Amino acid sequence: MSSNKKISVVVAGATGYVGLDLIYILSKHPKVKINYLCAQKNIGKKIQYFDKRIKKKLPKITRLKNVDWETIDVLFLSLPTGEAQKIIKKLIKYENLKFIDLSADFRIKDQNIFKKYYGFKHKAKHLIKKSIYAISEFVKKDIKNKKIISCPGCYPTSIQMPLIPLLKKNLIKTNNIIIDSKSGYSGGGKNLKDKFKHKNLYSAIHPYGISFHRHLGEIDQEFFKIAKSKIKYSFTPHLIPTYRGLISSIYVEKKDNISIQRIHKELLNFHKKNFFIKVNKINKNIGTENVINTNFCEISVCKLVYKNKILILSAIDNLIKGAGGQAIQNMNLIFGLNEKLGLK
Repeated sequence: MSSNKKISVVVAGATGYVGLDLIYILSKHPKVKINYLCAQKNIGKKIQYFDKRIKKKLPKITRLKNVDWETIDVLFLSLPTGEAQKIIKKLIKYENLKFIDLSADFRIKDQNIFKKYYGFKHKAKHLIKKSIYAISEFVKKDIKNKKIISCPGCYPTSIQMPLIPLLKKNLIKTNNIIIDSKSGYSGGGKNLKDKFKHKNLYSAIHPYGISFHRHLGEIDQEFFKIAKSKIKYSFTPHLIPTYRGLISSIYVEKKDNISIQRIHKELLNFHKKNFFIKVNKINKNIGTENVINTNFCEISVCKLVYKNKILILSAIDNLIKGAGGQAIQNMNLIFGLNEKLGLK
């Protein structure tokens, strides 16, 4: 794109947790013009009513039907799963319009598997081939040619960032990976109290989705792409009493004769050109403190009591690298901008 032209964007789902973080970052991006902020409620209100961090004067909240699509480059969709596919189906005719979807609508390529995890038939299955599952660090070369950018879930982002490089090099055993993930309650969305009925919601730690979690579908899919076989793993997410931040504790068994130093070296090599991925020294004890309010992912490889097993820690901000920040990083890649622009 030309040096003077700005990317004209629309945000649908402007007042949700993810939508507000997305708008906050976009409002400071030097190459973005926010043309419309859309929602189904609170029409006519200023976005500052919902998030006082946003200082820039922006359009008041309106409905999608009021958008002049001929003037728009990107539509960010931060909506409940099932909504983006209906909207994109109507708007796909606009040739210059790109879609960056933060829901699960285009993450899963097999429509039968999509139905298994989300409980309904895909309403735009003919458009799935026009989409790309886009963890930014893994799709830098391929993303420009796709019209629909499907941003991954927050848990799958934290899990795949360390495991995909190791699976590619066949360095770990794949018959018993244990993934224990913990996320701030913003990961449950604004209707948290409707989804979780346990007491002391904002002051308790609570596991959920123990036997069936929707993110399993995309994790299975992406693991299979690399390993070409079913990987056996256990995944247990937890909500914790903090607003944002996510950490996955991943227990893996090394292949025979593979040292922890070899594992660490592979992660360093794989991510050496990935600005937002920081691989720490071996045995560095990390939490979410360094990644909150950033687009960074921190990884640490740690020894355990049993010599053949290791612990991999992977920490992100669930609302930024796990959602809005990654979406903006993908936008930067699509338009040939520095991927760090607006995110440092």
